[in-house]
Amino acid sequence: MKSYNDTLKQLLNFGLEISQIKDIDFLLEKILSEARTFTNCDAGTIYVKEGSWLYARYSQNDTVHTLLESHRKSVYTNITIPVDNSSIAGYVAATGSMLNIPDVYLLDEDAPYSFNRSFDAMTSYRTCSQLVFPLTSMRGETVGVLQLINAKGPDGPTVAFQGDDESGIHYFAVTAANAIERAKMTREIILRMNRMAELRDPKETGPHVNRVAAYSVALYESWAASKGIPGDEVDRTKDILRMAAMLHDVGKVAISDTILKKPGRFTPDEYDVMKLHTVFGARLFPDLYSELDEAAASVALNHHEHWDGNGYPGHVSLATLKPLPGYEQEDGRARGKKGEEIPLFGRIVAIADVYDALSNRRCYKEAWDESAVLEELRKDSGCVFDPELMEVFLREIETFRQIAIQFPDAHS
Repeated sequence: MKSYNDTLKQLLNFGLEISQIKDIDFLLEKILSEARTFTNCDAGTIYVKEGSWLYARYSQNDTVHTLLESHRKSVYTNITIPVDNSSIAGYVAATGSMLNIPDVYLLDEDAPYSFNRSFDAMTSYRTCSQLVFPLTSMRGETVGVLQLINAKGPDGPTVAFQGDDESGIHYFAVTAANAIERAKMTREIILRMNRMAELRDPKETGPHVNRVAAYSVALYESWAASKGIPGDEVDRTKDILRMAAMLHDVGKVAISDTILKKPGRFTPDEYDVMKLHTVFGARLFPDLYSELDEAAASVALNHHEHWDGNGYPGHVSLATLKPLPGYEQEDGRARGKKGEEIPLFGRIVAIADVYDALSNRRCYKEAWDESAVLEELRKDSGCVFDPELMEVFLREIETFRQIAIQFPDAHS
């Protein structure tokens, strides 16, 4: 059993850690992971409340996921629960009350909530004890629900959650709820910037930026694992990369409607103007006050560079659009960046962006069949795309498929 000082230290460290996380997806994953560590439980789910529904955003289960590689995670698909008494999590969200249930299969018949056994039936898992807390902010608003499952006893078997768990998680939940509110605000600011671009460009959809961001993080995680990059560095980088990837096309707000909304093919001159969205996007971050500013500028500028040097905009001055000294070609244009001259984030987002563009319907094309998409990407490995990253991408294709389900277009 943890001492009072150990418990206090763990809670204070948790508050400090999550106060530094800006991205809501990484934050939710971190909250769930830390809560499970604090209570020593086998599984859990974290829900975010939107209106009268709970959306299951992350689920972790050591028993069910034991065969996954250490860096792989189950991507939770769009499971929603009404905020009402029809489920345990829904009841907690509706009432704002905590529940500590020793065994969900032994609920009283007159309990105002019920346990859904379908997940256990599908996975052959046996849910027993649950500790379920509302995530209530300082303003008294329930922003989500934290559901912890199957506390582990000292010798391994499942036990009920203890009273010490309840008191610690109460502080934990308040701290987490306020961090979620802050992260949702940051995410909303980014989405509003993208919605401005979307209003201007009918060829893009809102979920596109969420998919590209999630693909980019999944690709980076797998690549980082293969390189043995420390977990702390991976976590910090994920937080920055996800938000930067969401802003990859924000520079389109500066492109003329005559070009941006043209339904047919661009002329060569029009295409040259369209290419400038990379520079205009980078120009939105002239003063690099944070790692996010630097990453967002880098992604916007470099996500159309090609591994073989035939991409754009190349080595140009953001101020004058002229080639940087030493990078001017015979035709007066800037030489494209090639190989590892292209920053890692740009190389990652390039793959995620093209995969998503080919895989989904647009006003000017239908979605490609997955086999055709993968054939195209393989063909472009080593010329358009970083061949090492492409190998990682193909290895992680199942994760990409699950992410696509999580962020469907409105017409899907």
